[in-house]
Amino acid sequence: MLTCAPLKPGRAGATQGPSDRSSRVHTIPAASPLPATHKTWPDTSALSAPSVRPLPPPSAGAPACWPQPSASKCISSGTLILTNVDVDLKYYDLGLPYRDQTNDQVTIDSALATQKYNVAVKCATITPDEDRVEEFKLKKMWKSPNGTIRNILGGTVFREPIICKNIPRLVPGWTQAITIGRHAHGDQYKATDFVADRAGTFKMVFTPTDGSAANEWEVFKFPAGGVGMGMYNTDESISGFAHSCFQYAIQKKWPLYMSTKNTILKAYDGRFKDIFQEIFEKNYKPEFDKVKIWYEHRLIDDMVAQVLKSSGGFVWACKNYDGDVQSDILAQGFGSLGLMTSVLVCPDGKTIEAEAAHGTVTRHYREHQKGRPTSTNPIASIFAWTRGLEHRGKLDGNQDLIKFALTLERVCVETVESGSMTKDLAGCIHGGLSNVRLNEHYVNTTDFLDAIKNNLEKALGK
Repeated sequence: MLTCAPLKPGRAGATQGPSDRSSRVHTIPAASPLPATHKTWPDTSALSAPSVRPLPPPSAGAPACWPQPSASKCISSGTLILTNVDVDLKYYDLGLPYRDQTNDQVTIDSALATQKYNVAVKCATITPDEDRVEEFKLKKMWKSPNGTIRNILGGTVFREPIICKNIPRLVPGWTQAITIGRHAHGDQYKATDFVADRAGTFKMVFTPTDGSAANEWEVFKFPAGGVGMGMYNTDESISGFAHSCFQYAIQKKWPLYMSTKNTILKAYDGRFKDIFQEIFEKNYKPEFDKVKIWYEHRLIDDMVAQVLKSSGGFVWACKNYDGDVQSDILAQGFGSLGLMTSVLVCPDGKTIEAEAAHGTVTRHYREHQKGRPTSTNPIASIFAWTRGLEHRGKLDGNQDLIKFALTLERVCVETVESGSMTKDLAGCIHGGLSNVRLNEHYVNTTDFLDAIKNNLEKALGK
């Protein structure tokens, strides 16, 4: 993970521990566009503080969100960012080996650094299952790093499609983007679940800290084996979720819809509905009226149907699990999960973490390890950088940095629209991956990055 701190003179970065440079969080303490004449690759040693070791070569077998970047040229930071922006980076290695070595403390440290510097860019990470525990010889099955980070930062994950005119949409009626705001705390992602291996009674108990009598609920009497789960959320987190969504809707000037299943979960989902309505009436209704947008609560099943019939142009606030699922549906409906941005916006309004909406692409990395070229779509990862740099620019009042970020985003879209694209996008246009051929319909990863780089240099007047 990479975090960004306020702008200050010079290039000074730090590296957090040994790294495979794949699954990372980067904090960005400082960033400023380089002069148009600057075209040299950055000295990687300049990215490390004297007291901290530079990043070593990639670890063998560590999956990445794109073929493992080398010290001189990584997917977006080396090719497109560090050649154009003087950026102070703080690295946190979230690859499984180092997470295991630190007992996952590095994940917590990265979240705390994000709180300190206000801007972070995160690579795709792995949540280990039984097979990964064995493959990496892990001490335990570590929890999702995204879940850990989100539970520390709070806030809302906003996912929005990157629209290219020549990429067909599975839902052709979606002529405008749809932004999903996913609550990034609690529910299934911090639940306690178990397997009951015999008959018995499952109960929930709430014990007040003030010493008053405990409340007890009988959930189910198991006649034999089964499964159970207990989960939670907090008024504070739900309120932060609401504020983030209302603020984002005002920023976009789009109406906001909040979906729950409060007809079934009357207390649990009903609490979400009530808090949203109270905060809207108390804090945001006049501003919504001013920009002629509205807020409305809907049942999740009704909302899904309405979304498919809509033309887009709204913000959809979802609970944690709903947002996880529906954002992938939206991404595919708009064309590709590789064309989806993901930004965690914290309730303070100034702290964000940007990342690609997709996960690791291990199969592509295995091909890269064998020396074979891949055609892997880097656009969502590039947009993670641009959204982070744009926000850094807004916090620092750095208009040149904002302009650079927006220019790079525009260049990515225009490059695809000009006909240069990776295999996944070509498959969307030509009816499937089996119908496309290299250098006729698509190019490999490095050629695509070179095309973006050349177009960016033209746009920047280099």
